[in-house]
Amino acid sequence: HVQLVESGGDSVQSGGSLRLSCVVSGADYSSYCMAWFRQAPGKEREGVGSYERYGYTTYADSVKGRFSISNDHAKKTSYLQMDNLRPEDTGIYYCAANAQWGVRSCATMARTASSFGVWGRGTQVTVS
Repeated sequence: HVQLVESGGDSVQSGGSLRLSCVVSGADYSSYCMAWFRQAPGKEREGVGSYERYGYTTYADSVKGRFSISNDHAKKTSYLQMDNLRPEDTGIYYCAANAQWGVRSCATMARTASSFGVWGRGTQVTVS
């Protein structure tokens, strides 16, 4: 079965950058809907962006122009590049995967955490 492991979280100052990684094992995920979510203390998990085959990506308005998602299928790794970080970006960041999609677009699914059944354990990002 598919397993996801995130890494790369850290504490940075406002305006800084981080690159998070999500290593995928257990399946060829090239056709999956992949997404990044984050959860701040006391808040619900919110979608950050999505990635699907052919490199199509979408982003939440709050991160558009600052965050970007990419994939290296040879390394079975999804990346979330985060630039110009702000204190409100603080939270635990998760990657998620779903092999079953198409009735709803990957972008639509990436707005709702309940659309995904496979999750990593998350990595902490703190911006001060």
